Amino acid sequence: MKFFKNLLADEQGATAIEYGLIAALIAVAAISAMQGLGTQLSNTFTEVSTKMAN
Repeated sequence: MKFFKNLLADEQGATAIEYGLIAALIAVAAISAMQGLGTQLSNTFTEVSTKMAN
């Protein structure tokens, strides 16, 4: 019983979960930004390729 009381009072696990959530949010933001950048790069290379072909 004492083990469960100590487990509930321990806040280290909650801190680890918070850091995990922050890392996940940063990852989602980075992926979104990279997708937008990838689309812009693709359009730029397509435009350059078209102009070079003409």
